[in-house]
Amino acid sequence: MAAQTLGPNAAPNAAGAPAQRTQNLATALRSAAAWASEQMGGGVCLVFAAAPGDASAEGAARLRAAAGFASAQAARDAAQAVLPEVRQTLRGQAARRIDSPAVLADRAKAGLQLLPLVFEESVHGVLVVGSLTAPDAACCELLNSLAAQLAVRLDHARLVEELARLRAAPTEAADPGKGEELLKLSEALFAQDIELLRNNEKLGKIEKLKNDFIEKMSRELRTPLNSIIEAIIGVLTGENDTLSEPAKVSLRQALDDGTAFLRTLQNILDLWRIKQRELPVEMHEINFPEMVDEAIFSVQDAIGKKPLSLTQRYAQPFPKLRSDLAKLGQILFLLLDNAVRFTPSGEIDISAKIEDGQLLCCVKDTGIGICPDDQQFIFDEFYQVDDSAALHSRGAGLGLTLVRDLVTLLEGEVSISSEVGIGTSVSFRIPVQTST
Repeated sequence: MAAQTLGPNAAPNAAGAPAQRTQNLATALRSAAAWASEQMGGGVCLVFAAAPGDASAEGAARLRAAAGFASAQAARDAAQAVLPEVRQTLRGQAARRIDSPAVLADRAKAGLQLLPLVFEESVHGVLVVGSLTAPDAACCELLNSLAAQLAVRLDHARLVEELARLRAAPTEAADPGKGEELLKLSEALFAQDIELLRNNEKLGKIEKLKNDFIEKMSRELRTPLNSIIEAIIGVLTGENDTLSEPAKVSLRQALDDGTAFLRTLQNILDLWRIKQRELPVEMHEINFPEMVDEAIFSVQDAIGKKPLSLTQRYAQPFPKLRSDLAKLGQILFLLLDNAVRFTPSGEIDISAKIEDGQLLCCVKDTGIGICPDDQQFIFDEFYQVDDSAALHSRGAGLGLTLVRDLVTLLEGEVSISSEVGIGTSVSFRIPVQTST
């Protein structure tokens, strides 16, 4: 992603109604939590604010925002589980890393980071973040910058309330002390406004460096990989009788691995472009049955010698559609590829129909299935089902994430239902224009 405006972005104004100021702070904290969760690859985030007084006191830390949870109750349960650690972080005022409690075992396998929100030696709360994989150095720097910004914002909110109380207090005649105190508070608020703007700029620069790195690495790796793939294809298709059969088998395996790696790089780049809003929607006329045939042809190598049958079910003649040809084709390929990889034998069924101006499509398989605990995370970036039966079929954990983001980009919806040992069904619907 390029530098963008983050949740806690604009410095709050000291003026305005108290209710509006409180709402602005709550919105900023929720936005910051959502942004942190996204940066952790779909992890979890909790923002606690410290209550006035002794940080060791009961109720000294209060949950103010959360992101990455299936429900509000799940967030409250997680907050309750980590509250003792949060209080300890408030007392120590130092960042800590802990193992995830049982309630977060599936959502934050890599553990939790607790970052105190400290500004000018005063602790104002704790930022708690968890992820499925350990964060890299760039991500840790982003989180540290976010913690610093949240600390300033919370202290800013405290000063705003103090200024409001001072202004509302009865003014004694010729009381120069009150005027002096008002002036000091106003100056402090102005300084914090500047600090918030600087923190925003720093966060934007760090994030831009991270995103530039992602794009550059994707492109730099794709160029030599394309050359390697083309060279292998050239050798295999050339009339070269000197190659032994084992050598040809090895080259075909290298070609398959290289193609899979290239596809993963492309998925990473596409996800990045979607988040950047740099993947425009382009409308084309589409023959949907032909598109399904092309997607099936593309997964033939993955099917190999598996005893799989693929069936297509839709009314004939199927109307011509207008949608984004490339994105719809990519969605179909990713769903079929996923179904093939996780179906050792059996059937894969592709069905589609037009209903109320929408294309409804379902890819159903009789594969290994997904347990209920994993289904709520299956669209998260890099999430992989921890199932020994599926170890040989693992990819990068980006296919369904990209399906979700592409469907969302086309203003549609995607859903999944699955039963272990029975199979999986992934359905999506997108608005389309039709013609006969």
